Amino acid sequence: MLTPSEEVGLAGHRLARRVQRALESVPGPEMAHLIQQIHDLATERHLSYQRDGATETIRLFPCPITMRQDQLGYIHYVSQTVLNCIRRLPDYYFADPTVREILRISSEEERWLLDCWTPGHRESNPIFSRLDAVVDFSSAMWKDTLKFLEPNLSGVGGVHLAPTSDRVLADVVVPVLRARDPKIHLQLGADIRELLLQDMLEHLDQIGRPEGQIALIDPKYETDGPDEPDALARYFKDRHGITVLHADPAELTQKGDEVYFQDQRIDIGYRDYGVIDLLDLAEEGADIRPMKTLFARNRMISSIAAELDQKSCWEVLTDPALASKYLSTEERQVCRRHIPWTRIISVRYTTDPSGQRIDLLDYLRAERETLVLKPNRSYGGEGVLVGPSTPQPDWDAAIEGALIDEERWVAQELAPLPVQEFPILGDDGRVHVEPFYVVMGFVPSRYGVGLVARASQKQVVNVAQHGGECAVMVSASVVGG
Repeated sequence: MLTPSEEVGLAGHRLARRVQRALESVPGPEMAHLIQQIHDLATERHLSYQRDGATETIRLFPCPITMRQDQLGYIHYVSQTVLNCIRRLPDYYFADPTVREILRISSEEERWLLDCWTPGHRESNPIFSRLDAVVDFSSAMWKDTLKFLEPNLSGVGGVHLAPTSDRVLADVVVPVLRARDPKIHLQLGADIRELLLQDMLEHLDQIGRPEGQIALIDPKYETDGPDEPDALARYFKDRHGITVLHADPAELTQKGDEVYFQDQRIDIGYRDYGVIDLLDLAEEGADIRPMKTLFARNRMISSIAAELDQKSCWEVLTDPALASKYLSTEERQVCRRHIPWTRIISVRYTTDPSGQRIDLLDYLRAERETLVLKPNRSYGGEGVLVGPSTPQPDWDAAIEGALIDEERWVAQELAPLPVQEFPILGDDGRVHVEPFYVVMGFVPSRYGVGLVARASQKQVVNVAQHGGECAVMVSASVVGG
């Protein structure tokens, strides 16, 4: 006999299988044409990545990831709960030496955090984040598969890419699915661009600048990475008639307490730049005081609190002693269920996933098959070692290297990656079905949760590692199926 939760959970499996069957019924030549249509529309809508100065269209898979309305509601609840815990990290950092050691930053970064973390930030602390996670929405026990892998607290990728991916498949693939199975009713989730705009407009109200000028601030002249800011600015202008500036930090100037780009005052900035990158920019001769002013005046999204963006955040939220000290009962339950055991690699005793006291290094060497090693502050999947795929001598050497690396590393409990099959157009012009690992990203806001999905045949799933984008769609009915 299935439990009531398993019965409801199986509706997700039936929904995913229904969509997959409809797509499998498309003949090979028609599917090849469909995949080419997706590519052409993705190119037209700037679903692109800059690599070595060249623009390439990101692969967009033709089968959407599907979820039910109740699943969407739960994802919103847990991701918002985790983000609310993260918002308070600066207070823990300054009050608790143990937290300060786990989230250790350079003295220069700490000075910025100290100078720019004000009582006003506690009242209004805007962090626009993407919480990367794995989850299998088609599992009967899908909640147990939900694990948050790491936080991304500023300049999150996917703000333009994810809703663009969803709309391409809504325009090209959903009509094909409906023609083959009229009972398939899929709708778009929250548009991340709208969530970001709503957060920025609300924060302008809170700081007393309701008609203020918004600027997107990022490494404007970099030749590598997703090509999103200009596409975002076009969207805000075309959709809402709002002019949004796009500036590099080195292009900002300051007059008194006001910050300008060219001759236009900036009232709030959305940034894809960390303090550590700004310090490097200053060494090259750039004036970074305008950026610090925006932080200190609470006119930046994400706020200075996002400078504690590290994978080791999860240790603060899951260590039994720290969690019981700083988190509510409800928050502890969410974090314990959905955040995998994570520890900064160092010579020390700590607790294992069951709460038992362990010698950390002995545990890491013995439990390779259940763990993954990650650089604590890097991104893009760089340097990640998956225990089951790493020979023991290489694993042991990586642990020793982590002990002397100034950048520091974390060990994390390995979360199984969901696998989904997608039709792929091969070099021979024929359609093949191949399996891909899928990783999600959740962008929580009080107004909803944005959904990002990426897929790769490597266990490190990231567009920077030549993965692709997936669309995510929600059943229009309450339970789906």
